[in-house]
Amino acid sequence: MSQPPAANNGKFVQGFGLLDSTMLVAGSMIGSGIFIVSADIARLVGSPGWLLVVWGVTGALTITAALSYGELAAMMPRAGGQYVYLREAYGPLWGFLYGWTLFLVIQTGTIAAVAVAFARFLGVFASIISPTQWVVPPISLSTNYAVSLSTQQLVAILVILFLTFVNTRGLQLGKLIQNVFTSAKTLSLLALIALGLFIGRNGDALSANFTNLWTPGGVSPIKSDLSFVASVSATGGAIGLLIAVCVAQVGSLFSADAWNNITFTAGEVRNPRRNLPLSLAFGTGLVIALYLLANVAYLCVLPLEKIQHAPDDRVATAAMSVMFGGAGAAIMAVAIMVSTFGCNNGLILAGARVYYAMAQDGLFFKATGRLNARHVPAVALVLQGLWTALLVLPRTRLRDPVTGAPMLDASGAEQYGNLYGMLLDYVVFAVLIFYVLTIAGVFVLRRTRPDAERPYRAFGYPVLPAFYIVAATVILVVLAIYRTQTSWPGLLIVLAGVPVYFLWKKSRSAAT
Repeated sequence: MSQPPAANNGKFVQGFGLLDSTMLVAGSMIGSGIFIVSADIARLVGSPGWLLVVWGVTGALTITAALSYGELAAMMPRAGGQYVYLREAYGPLWGFLYGWTLFLVIQTGTIAAVAVAFARFLGVFASIISPTQWVVPPISLSTNYAVSLSTQQLVAILVILFLTFVNTRGLQLGKLIQNVFTSAKTLSLLALIALGLFIGRNGDALSANFTNLWTPGGVSPIKSDLSFVASVSATGGAIGLLIAVCVAQVGSLFSADAWNNITFTAGEVRNPRRNLPLSLAFGTGLVIALYLLANVAYLCVLPLEKIQHAPDDRVATAAMSVMFGGAGAAIMAVAIMVSTFGCNNGLILAGARVYYAMAQDGLFFKATGRLNARHVPAVALVLQGLWTALLVLPRTRLRDPVTGAPMLDASGAEQYGNLYGMLLDYVVFAVLIFYVLTIAGVFVLRRTRPDAERPYRAFGYPVLPAFYIVAATVILVVLAIYRTQTSWPGLLIVLAGVPVYFLWKKSRSAAT
């Protein structure tokens, strides 16, 4: 099995200290999800207690995974992170499949979604920034797809290109933006929590939520995409609750994702064998604590029914509106813009390092494996930025689920969704598979490389890593049964990389 390249030829600048690394972990995790997804989770589980349990399970899984990744990060502090771990544990094909999926949609689709979220909330202050204010009106490609360029899409693309350019100018500038915006959004979340717990406490909400803490109500049925599997709900006993908690993990796990991005930048971390494990633990611990407290704050301000039916699922905005009236929406819009801008900077900065590592192995475009004069993979950054910008353009043509006719808004205009949103649904299943495989890699490498230097060993090994593998596998099985239409396509996206891998390998052999 191939050995990792020696410290990336010494060309990276080790500019990340422990604080910077922790900021990258936290900043990449906190986007717009924590302000929104609790509405859907509340509809699935139907009670305040189980809402907190869902976030608690997400926290336990995320921190356990981060503590396990710490061993791999300290053992192999190389640019590419998770790509390298999978390559060394299972072979280059598995590393490539991860990198392929990351470039195709995991990293780029997430950046696109977060950029559009930024543009959407900027539209609160500038009505010209709208999903229906067209620069290029929708052009139908088929009965289900179209392409367009609205002012909202244009702003999203400009944000992507701006942050891409900034990160080509060197690590120091990208790091500065990351630290400033992560600090700002951490303070914003702390302010939201403090306001909810101490200023906006609502007696009616407290009574409604904490009197019936565990009694599900107003739940959405969970229908399987398989005709022979019966629908369930959180009111259907222990099995129904278990399935509801597992399905709800899609939103909470996605909101807590991207903590692994620090491993992509390992070649730029000072004293990586110490700082990588510590930053993973500190960053995930901080964010999970904030997420749990934010949900407690929501429950102090809003009855669960209001959380379940918050307009456009904007739970944080609904909570702030209770406390500050009309100004609440503007306050949250600023907070979410700060959060999404900083999140995207971290995602853009880190993702390019994976494509760099793949190119070093001859498994991606050769130019992406070079660093510019400022010691960053500029070509990889630009390629990532261009592909992400393209993902913003395609639209899904929304259709009535009963009649199949195009869905229209109040003015009679056709409504459109975003293709990347559908792709992200597809790959949540695949992302979880890669996490399971990577943590299983701790066991594999303990067996195959028992004498390798391990400055940090996974906390709670083998119990905690095994817990993650079992718990995540249960979630995968439930999603495969109850979210079949968005699970199997994600697997197909991954498997489509298999022939691409062999073609790339063949072309590399021919070139040498």
